[in-house]
Amino acid sequence: MRTVQATVTAPRPRPTAAFLPATAVPPRQDAALAAGLAALASAIAVTIGSGRHPDALGWTLLLVLHVPLAWRRRAPLAALAIMIPLIAFYHQQDFNHSAPTAASMVVLYTVAVTSGPRRTAVIGCAVIGLMLLLKIRHGMAGLAVSFQISGWIISMLVLGGYIRVHRENAAAALERAERAERTREEEARRRVAEERLRVARDLHDLLAHSITLIGVRTSVAAHVLAADPERLDRAAVARALDDIAETCRTARGELRTTLDVLRDPDSPDSRGPLPGLPGLADLARAAAGAEVDLTVTAGEVPPAVGAAAYRIVQEALTNAVRHGGREDLTVRVRVDETGGALRVRVSDDGVGAGAGVRPADGAEAGSAGHADSTGETGDGTPGYGLLGMRERARSVGGTVTAGPRTDAPGFEVTAVLPLGGAA
Repeated sequence: MRTVQATVTAPRPRPTAAFLPATAVPPRQDAALAAGLAALASAIAVTIGSGRHPDALGWTLLLVLHVPLAWRRRAPLAALAIMIPLIAFYHQQDFNHSAPTAASMVVLYTVAVTSGPRRTAVIGCAVIGLMLLLKIRHGMAGLAVSFQISGWIISMLVLGGYIRVHRENAAAALERAERAERTREEEARRRVAEERLRVARDLHDLLAHSITLIGVRTSVAAHVLAADPERLDRAAVARALDDIAETCRTARGELRTTLDVLRDPDSPDSRGPLPGLPGLADLARAAAGAEVDLTVTAGEVPPAVGAAAYRIVQEALTNAVRHGGREDLTVRVRVDETGGALRVRVSDDGVGAGAGVRPADGAEAGSAGHADSTGETGDGTPGYGLLGMRERARSVGGTVTAGPRTDAPGFEVTAVLPLGGAA
């Protein structure tokens, strides 16, 4: 059975700017922010605020301390380490104290957004401590201003921490959504593959069995017509043709049921009742070209187990009739319930195993007559009989072995189907 997979794709959500990594932010945005803050600081330095107007040194310090902001998101700690000494020296010279405030708050916010809570707390304490050292020489007035500035520092750090947590939660939610989408896609592919595999098994079991019966009965009719035209057994020919017609009607009905599943897979009644152990008797009677000895000693079993047993027996009978190699072929079918499992054994007295036959995967040996057990049909094309039987058994947690009989010529298929393997 060739594995069939369907590709189901869904549009991926595109990350917003808030969730982009720092390296994905264009440098020109931070450079433009640094230039804008430098212009704002220059305007403040000549209009409002306490302290003296900057001289050449003051303007140099004021403009240079804004330069690291161009790398604030790519290297926030480095930007902070460069700016803090410049800002401290600027304030120590008693230049306009309000001018660098915006740049200070921006770099503190950036550090809080990109760092963990412990590092943010350590940096905040260090900055506040440094600010207190600079203001303590101003006495009580400096202390009052220190409390005001400390409030702004703590506010920026808290805001940055809140934004960081919000972005982490949003990124985690986005990752969960993408993971759930991938899971849904994989589940959809798995369901499509399983459904196509089931339909392929049903079609193989139905068509292979029906075509084999039609071929055998057609051969019977042809033999009767060609044996002795003068003494034509019209009744035998009529029975053979009636059997062919009945087989065609049955196959057509089962094929219609399978096609209904493809047209309306959600319909609860589209598949109809599953075949089971009660249908084995009809299966044995319909096996033209072989005498079938059927013995069923099992009671009621789960529908899935019964359906698997029915299909395994059907395929085994098909292979026996097709490849038995003798006109007086006898097939023995034994179905019994032992040890919490349904055991199915189908054996025939056909031509037996031939030399040099390679067993299929999962089979103990191959048979020259049973081409499906080797993975190929009589014309050299791949066959799926034994593969289908193994898949049927595996669907309910069971196993199938197939190979030549050890006690007599012929071929044997044995299946063990746990009764608890299907719901």
